[in-house]
Amino acid sequence: MARTKEFDPDAALQSAVELFWQRGYEATSMADLVAHLGIARASLYATFGSKRELYAKAMDRYAEQHGPRILEELSQPGSALPAVRALIERFAEEAAHDELRRGCFVTNTAVELGSHDPDAARRVEQSWHSMEAALTSALMRARAQGELPADRDPVALARLLLVLMQGMRVVGKVDAGTGLLRDAAAQALSLLD
Repeated sequence: MARTKEFDPDAALQSAVELFWQRGYEATSMADLVAHLGIARASLYATFGSKRELYAKAMDRYAEQHGPRILEELSQPGSALPAVRALIERFAEEAAHDELRRGCFVTNTAVELGSHDPDAARRVEQSWHSMEAALTSALMRARAQGELPADRDPVALARLLLVLMQGMRVVGKVDAGTGLLRDAAAQALSLLD
């Protein structure tokens, strides 16, 4: 007879997301995971596999939790440009007021693992591609609705905003103050006028 799990794998995965998001991959040991998740090492391996496999699952969970919100915000019916503006302003505010200085799990992964871990780089690229596609779609709608000047390239603007938003998450990891992030957001948003 198989033993029943003495822990909730879903809750354990969410705890792993929080720990990896705060500390990163390299700075999180298996001992840290065992202590933070409150489960035995053997149970951790049996449920999630290696530390690397658990990290990949944590990245996927983070993307599941955060990606749809952006798509939902940008695909609301009606005027598209206010949704783009609100997203950029929200990123600036969240980055400026991130008391834990966590930044973004995806951006953190890009910085820490992107250059030497093809699987992590692929997951980062998927996340960024989804965000770029959502921004491009919203900006195309804004141009079609007459909110965005006809000479503006929605694809290029979406890429600029994507890079800006990811940069905000990096800058927000250091207590740089809200002025820097707000000014950068304002300058980027002025390109939408």
